Amino acid sequence: MRLTTYTDYSLRTMMYLVVKSERLATIRDISAAYGISGNHLMKIVHQLGQAGFIETVRGRHGGFRLARPPEQINLAEIVRVMEPDLEIAPCFAQENACAIAPCCGLQHVLKEALDAFLGVLGRYTLADLVQSPRQLAGLLDTASVARTSGAATAAV
Repeated sequence: MRLTTYTDYSLRTMMYLVVKSERLATIRDISAAYGISGNHLMKIVHQLGQAGFIETVRGRHGGFRLARPPEQINLAEIVRVMEPDLEIAPCFAQENACAIAPCCGLQHVLKEALDAFLGVLGRYTLADLVQSPRQLAGLLDTASVARTSGAATAAV
């Protein structure tokens, strides 16, 4: 199994919101911390909001935060929403009628593998990803400062 970069960034965004829960986060904050395109993050944040994982606050001092406690946000739930096409082989798609489908065991094996993958993710919550919130917050701050000062140095 391989998750898309989109889902990876979604999970990282959610982890950021766990460790920076004392205030509203912004696209700029997360972009600086991870070195991710702000335009890409805007799409991710929009979808996370539509799915009910985060809530957004509009206005001059707006931003976003988790909509539920991290202990209540299941990783498999996030992956299912952010990965709209979990068909791990072309034979899963309805429009790709395979000539050997009636007697092929591959589809069953791959479905079992996908179920196992999602089953493992289903055993964990967002809180499980953030075992050392202070350490992670420090690393995010350090990365953000390094990226910001690097950009300022490059502009000079």
